[in-house]
Amino acid sequence: MKKLSARRRHPLAAVVVLLLALAATGGLYAAFAPAGKAQADETAQSLAIDEGKKLYTVGCASCHGTGGQGTTDGPSLVGVGSAAVDFQVATGRMPAQQPGAQVPKKPVIYTQAEIDQLAAYVASLGAGPITPTDKQVDPAGADVAKGGELFRNNCAQCHNFTGKGGALTKGKYAPDLEGVSPKHIYEAMQTGPQSMPSFPDTTMPEQEKKDIIAYIQTVNGEESESPGGLALGGLGPVSEGLFAWIFGLGSLVAVAVWVAAHTAKAKKS
Repeated sequence: MKKLSARRRHPLAAVVVLLLALAATGGLYAAFAPAGKAQADETAQSLAIDEGKKLYTVGCASCHGTGGQGTTDGPSLVGVGSAAVDFQVATGRMPAQQPGAQVPKKPVIYTQAEIDQLAAYVASLGAGPITPTDKQVDPAGADVAKGGELFRNNCAQCHNFTGKGGALTKGKYAPDLEGVSPKHIYEAMQTGPQSMPSFPDTTMPEQEKKDIIAYIQTVNGEESESPGGLALGGLGPVSEGLFAWIFGLGSLVAVAVWVAAHTAKAKKS
């Protein structure tokens, strides 16, 4: 019998084997890598919550309760979300120095990393508004004119037409928005701090918030001009009325006194 000659391998056989091996490796990576990443993210979040709880116990629990349930000195934090924590703590409003009609902005005492940890812990107490991303608050490409319309309809009653702020009732006030970061303006609209109403995405979509931020930055920017001349602080009717009373009415009184004095002299002569 003739010996059967060994079959020759196809020249592309090695390439096929290599591709199959790579596919198998990729399949294994796809099967295990996402689970590993998810587990790592979950571990990091748990660590952030644990560290945030420690910071909360030292700096917040005395007013807001050991579990965020609130006390007579501070409201409940259950359900306020990470956005509220980031706004209040990153602007220095919290921890509050003393009770009052309104908590003012002051120097920040926590680092951003610590603020993120506090926010993670408070967010774990109950679902609430989430801290926005840089993309969400970026006003690039926003409609400034639309933002001005939205601002005048929803915000100008308290913050004035250019965001200079103004007085409210019972010792409260709407703060000046000049120099406030887009992130904090967005968070304020999300959460409605103190006397301000909240504007969730169901009421005011993300794009409209961007439009408002773009408007505030434009009217308070260095390139913004006032076609009306003297801005009087941009405070609107309050400062304009005060100007009219002091200078307008004062000038009329001065003229009346001058006329009366000269009339008296004329009669004597």
